[in-house]
This record gives sequence, C-alpha cells and structure tokens, in this order.
Amino acid sequence: MKKIFVVAIIFLICAGYFVGNYFVDFALKRGEDLSPPAACANIADPNLKAPPAPNFPSEIWTLESFDGLKFHAEKFSPAESSNRWAILIHGYGRDGTFAYDYAEEYLKHGWNVLIPDLRAAGKSEGKFITMGALESRDVFDWAEKILAENPNAKIILHGVSMGAATVLMTAALEPKNLVAVVEDCGYTSAYEMFTAQLEKIFNLPEYPAMPCADIVCKIKTGVKISDAAPLDCVDKIKVPVLFIHGDADGLVPFEMLGRLYDKAAAPKEKFVVTGAGHADAKNKNPAAYFDKIFKFLEANI
Repeated sequence: MKKIFVVAIIFLICAGYFVGNYFVDFALKRGEDLSPPAACANIADPNLKAPPAPNFPSEIWTLESFDGLKFHAEKFSPAESSNRWAILIHGYGRDGTFAYDYAEEYLKHGWNVLIPDLRAAGKSEGKFITMGALESRDVFDWAEKILAENPNAKIILHGVSMGAATVLMTAALEPKNLVAVVEDCGYTSAYEMFTAQLEKIFNLPEYPAMPCADIVCKIKTGVKISDAAPLDCVDKIKVPVLFIHGDADGLVPFEMLGRLYDKAAAPKEKFVVTGAGHADAKNKNPAAYFDKIFKFLEANI
C-alpha cells in the first residue's frame, strides 16, 4: 500500500511538471528562430506590422543586464535639446519597433525617447519572458543609463499591456528622476490574467495548470509567474500615474483597471476609452489619447 502511495505521488509530481513545463514553454519561451512564444499567435494579432520609425535622429544603445544578458534599445532625439525623457515599453510578444508610433508623438512634443527591446524580445538576448517580474529590473537599469548620459533628465515611463505591468513594477522600485507613469491596459498580475484566459487560449483548467506553471517558471527563470504582480506594489509608487484601459478589453479584464487604480496611493488619473479592445485605446481615438497623456504630464512634471 505504501509503495502504491509513493508511486502515485511520483506520478502526480511528474504529471504536474509536464503540465507546468508545457505552459511555460508555450507561453513564455522564445522560439529558436528568435520568434515570440508560440502562445503569441493566440493572444496577439500575428499579422500586425510595426509602424514606420520616427523621422528623428536616432542611435543604438546597449546594456548588460544584472544576469549577464545583452540588451538593445533605440534612442530618438527631438528637434531641440531637452531634459525630458520617455521610456516606452512594448507588450507581450512584441518588440520596441511596435512603439514607434507612440514615440513619434513624444518626439513632436519635445521629448527624448528610449525604446528598449525587453528581454527575450527583438534584438535583446534572453530565452524566457517573465511578464514584468525581471523586465521591471531591466527598465530600472535603462533609467540609470539615461541618468549617466543626462543627470538632469526628467524621466517618464509609458507601457502598454505587459509593458504597462512592467512600468508599474519599475516605478515601485523608485528609479531616480522618475516623474510620472503612463500605464495602458496593464494587468493586476500575470497569474490572474493567464488564469482568466486558460480555457480560451490554452485549453487548460486553472488547477493544476497555474500552480504547476508557477513552480516550473521559478525553476526555469528564477521568478514565478505570480511575481509579475503590479497589484502587490502599485501602492508603493510615489509619482503620479495615469491609468488607461479600454472597456471592451478581451484579454486583460476591464475590472483590473479599477483594482489597480483604487490601490494606487500616489496622485492618479483614470482614462477609459469606450469600445476599445486590448491595447487599442490609442488606435480608437489617437487625438484624445495623446491629448490626455500630454495634459496629464504637463500638470504633473
């Protein structure tokens, strides 16, 4: 009887690891050809093309991460010299080129713009995406690099989707000279977001898929999926935050906006875009979107 029990436990452990490993590799592992994770095809439109690069002077920046990875970013300069800097952070399965249209508006308003490729994306190294858990530390280091170039820089963070979750967690780390945050359709936690989409995207139940994936993610990346949780740290942010969300978001539930906003302790504003789906607030009404952002920034920096 005892032997049967031990065998059953071993079987359950192995089965749990198999399920967790499948999820982590499918959702977070970069392709051998440097393509996004396989799950990206189920989450983001694979036919969406990056917009053209802004017609402003640019240069390539590089950075070595705390764990030895080589990262890539593009830095764009406005027509006139400025101490205002925007770090623009792309979403899941994308790279920095998908922030070009956002960069164009910041540059027209006189901001320097830095657009990193997050770990395991674009030209940056890395095998696994961590949904903001490690990316937030990387963005913190990019902010430090800006200050090394321009000690008087006033820095804002603007992220979309996973990028929004990332900038919230970065802001909680209190980068020097950070003056404001713009988060667009970020989740309360990656664990909750994936749980909400498990059956639809992965055809898996929450249990045991998510607990097992959390453990396997820790083994493979050093952090758990549940570590990517802006809701756990949003109250630590000290600079003003603009929360943006479309009320027709089919990926990151709209109710997550309210939970993040309610817990935030810093000066804050909310901008709900009627009828906008996930990461579609800008496209729904670009003029209103950027008008809100730049009015918010002028009032808070």
